[in-house]
Amino acid sequence: MKTSNKFTLVRIFAAPIFFILYFLPSWLKCENGSIVSIITICVLIPFLALAEITDYFDGHFARKHNEVSDFGKMFDPFADVFLHLSTFTCFVFTGWMHPVLYILILYREFSQNFLRMVAAKKGTAIAARKGGKLKTVFYITSCFVTLVAEGLVRTTLIKFVPVPDNILHLVPQIFFAVCVILSYASFIDYLKNFGSVLKEAAE
Repeated sequence: MKTSNKFTLVRIFAAPIFFILYFLPSWLKCENGSIVSIITICVLIPFLALAEITDYFDGHFARKHNEVSDFGKMFDPFADVFLHLSTFTCFVFTGWMHPVLYILILYREFSQNFLRMVAAKKGTAIAARKGGKLKTVFYITSCFVTLVAEGLVRTTLIKFVPVPDNILHLVPQIFFAVCVILSYASFIDYLKNFGSVLKEAAE
């Protein structure tokens, strides 16, 4: 396997590990402020950061070693979505992300994936566009904002922060709402540029 694709693969493996670490305190019935709760949140933040930074390295090595390929153009965004939907699922279950926002993002990502599959069958590999990259950046930012909020709760440091509980939960919701807007804006951009592929395949 090419070096660039190995970095991409890291995000695939990171997704279930993140999911397990996130819910471990709940499965072990550990309360907020417990050692397990504190350790897991302290591990989750840098762990996600390391997983996300592989997105830079896969592109870097693809260009450096001339490994840019149609497979990589499809594998990279797939790994991004795989990781981000896993983290979003965690946030939905714990109330940080509204289910409506989650399902809208889910619909968008499945639609985008369908577009990529149809285009690939027609011999066109759809690489990430600027709008898609901006959307991904906001996905990542929203994840870390939510993890910080989760960290305040798990470590019980929220007691020392003068922020009402409703405001604490509102901030991530705002970020996720922006994610929805950006995701659909970028999808419209993809349709404008590659919609002809869908039309041709449907005829």
